[in-house]
Amino acid sequence: MQKVVVITGANSGIGLSTAIKLIERGDIAFCLSRTAPTDKRINFVKCDVTSREQISNALSTIYAQTKHIDVVINNAGMGISGATEYEPEQDIQKIINVNLIGVINVCSLALPYLRETKGRIINIGSLASVFPLPFQSLYSVTKAGVLSFSLSLQNEIKPSGIKVSCVLPGDIKTNFTANRQKTEVQNDTIYGQRVSNSVARMEKDEQNGMAPDSVAKVIIKCIYKKRPPLVISVGAKYKFLRWLTRIVSTRTMNSILYQMYSK
Repeated sequence: MQKVVVITGANSGIGLSTAIKLIERGDIAFCLSRTAPTDKRINFVKCDVTSREQISNALSTIYAQTKHIDVVINNAGMGISGATEYEPEQDIQKIINVNLIGVINVCSLALPYLRETKGRIINIGSLASVFPLPFQSLYSVTKAGVLSFSLSLQNEIKPSGIKVSCVLPGDIKTNFTANRQKTEVQNDTIYGQRVSNSVARMEKDEQNGMAPDSVAKVIIKCIYKKRPPLVISVGAKYKFLRWLTRIVSTRTMNSILYQMYSK
């Protein structure tokens, strides 16, 4: 049966790659974002995920056209880097609204539709939820929230037949790097070059990372697998790193992150 899949932020990166793969399989992909995707095969509904009203209207519009919604993929997100001490209150609220509250909004409003189809929810988290990154604390905490929310939600809705998966990508080469918002302070005598050096190392890792297709393939498997994983990392290296957290102390892992990205 042809699936109707709603993807937030399918105008670029992982969301775009996933939408294209779904269309090539014969499914119908809807993009919920503020800007339209370049691929005209993807149905576009303008929507800001921080607005419950816009999300509700978008989902009802899609349902009116298709009569069913099978999958919701929460992919929209943003990054902010900088020392936490200097982050403006409005930026703190902004990233929480987009990365976490947006996911909660979409999931809660999509549940009545997904209950009809015993559908799937796929939330795009990050390995930053497991390995909290210095000078990207706001991003890390929102992605940790997405992971925790996904686990909690699955237990709430399990009797309905809806299945939740949280995908944890590592370094992915997308325009997310270029779009990252940077909080910079002139003549900073406290952190000095540590912030810029840390962000530069992370951005280098991202630009040498996997292609978005790598994540899209995992998402497709979560959609079609009879028993999809509750949490899944993308790539053998990142699966190993996540496994490592089970045998290495939190203090040791945090010290390693300090040496890599904060010293």
